[in-house]
Amino acid sequence: MELRADRFERQLASEPLRPAYLIAGTEPLIVQECADALRAKARAEGYLEREVLEVSGREFDWNDLTMGVASLSLFATRRLFDLRLPSGKPDKDGSKAITDFCDNPPPDTILMITCQDWSKKHAGKWSDAISRIGHVVTVWPVKTSELNDWLDRRLRSRGLSAEPAAVQLLAERIEG
Repeated sequence: MELRADRFERQLASEPLRPAYLIAGTEPLIVQECADALRAKARAEGYLEREVLEVSGREFDWNDLTMGVASLSLFATRRLFDLRLPSGKPDKDGSKAITDFCDNPPPDTILMITCQDWSKKHAGKWSDAISRIGHVVTVWPVKTSELNDWLDRRLRSRGLSAEPAAVQLLAERIEG
């Protein structure tokens, strides 16, 4: 199921954790906040072991993910695999590893994939597989016409308020 970033935290609060999540987009702050929200919920539900895998070019061995997921945990019964895929495009082996995970997700294991680049051209069988068993959270850039409202909501969510002129000035200074 595809979700917008602004609805993700509400969705997390209203349902049990799913086996897989893809959080992708070109707004690093929002991608990070969505990933933080998922990690916090997982920790609260007893997913105490977290393994971070960074895909940095062709030298990444997708067997690290496959074997890690297949092995038993030494420290916790529930695990979160935090796969960082900056390009948003796994190679053929990566696509197969992710699809295989989604076809038969191990119990008490969550796969979270974060990408710093995303568009419709990045989608494929692997992201469709995630969507079938989990959520795909797309983070689109904040449009200039929406920036004032977005800033105002963020301020209010942190217990702050500002006059419309102050929000406008802030938007002019940070836009882009």
